Amino acid sequence: MERLVKIAEVRRFVRAERAAGRTVAFVPTIGALHEGHGLCVAVAKSSADAVIVSIFVNPTQFGPSEDLSKYPRPLSRDLAFCSEWGVDGVFVPSKEDMYPAAQDVWVGVERFSSPLCGRTRAGHFRGVATVVLKLLNIVQPDAAVFGQKDAQQAVVIRAMVEQLDVPVRIVLSPTAREPDGLAMSSRNAYLSAEERARAPWIHRALVRGREIVSRGERDASLVACGIRREMETHGIGEIEYIEIVGARDLAAARRIEGRVLIAAAARVGTTRLIDNLVLLVKPDGAVEDAMLF
Repeated sequence: MERLVKIAEVRRFVRAERAAGRTVAFVPTIGALHEGHGLCVAVAKSSADAVIVSIFVNPTQFGPSEDLSKYPRPLSRDLAFCSEWGVDGVFVPSKEDMYPAAQDVWVGVERFSSPLCGRTRAGHFRGVATVVLKLLNIVQPDAAVFGQKDAQQAVVIRAMVEQLDVPVRIVLSPTAREPDGLAMSSRNAYLSAEERARAPWIHRALVRGREIVSRGERDASLVACGIRREMETHGIGEIEYIEIVGARDLAAARRIEGRVLIAAAARVGTTRLIDNLVLLVKPDGAVEDAMLF
C-alpha cells in the first residue's frame, strides 16, 4: 500500500496504474474508518483493479456549531485498516493542499441539498459537493464508491456527476450495521453506554415502518407517524425529521409507491445520527428492500 500526500503523487500513481492497463476505483472518506468503510472498499475492489482511499477531514462541510474540532483523527489506525482491506493507495492531503487559497468557486446542488438534512445543515452539501469534485478531478477514477447510509449525499453527488459530465461511475455500498442494527458511524463513538443502548431504536423504528408498508399502508404520513411513535416509545425523543421521499429526486411522497427513501435524523444525547431504508413497492403490492440506485 502506498501513502500519497501530495496531489502530484496521486496523479503519478494513477498514471502508473493506467499504463499497466488497470482501472481505478476511489473511496473518499473523512477518516475515523470502520467496517462500513471496509464494505465500501470491498465494493470498490469488485468495481476496478486498483483502489484509492482518501482521508481528509474536510472543514467546508462542517457548520460553525458542528464537531470539526473534536472529530476523531486516528490516522495510524485508519492506515492499518486500509492495509488490512487491501487498499492500493491512500491519499492523505493537508488542508493547505486541498485549499491553497480562499475558496471562491463552490458547487451547489440546491434541488437535492435543500430537503432532509439540508434544512438544518446550511452549507453542508455545498462543502461536500465541492470537495468531492476536487477529489474526483485529482484522482480521475473510473468508479467512485459512496455508502447508502448517507443517502442524500449520494443523490447530491450523482446529480453533480451527471449534470457536470464528470466521467466517473458512481457506485453505492450497502449500509453496514452493528449486530443490533445500529448503522455504523464514526459518531457512534460519542455515545455513552446508555445512549448506545437506545440508539438502535432509530433503525428498529424504520423497520417498523417497512412492516406497516408491507401490510398494505400507502399513506406516507401515516407510516411516518408509526415510525415516530416507535422511536419516541423507546427513548428517541429529539427527532429532527422522519420523511418519506422519492429515491431519485428526494421529493416528498404522499403515497408510497415505486422506489422510496424512508429517512430519519435524531439526536441521542448530543449526538446527531442519521439512518434510512430504501423500499421498492411493486405494482402488485410486493415490498422489497432496495438500493437507492
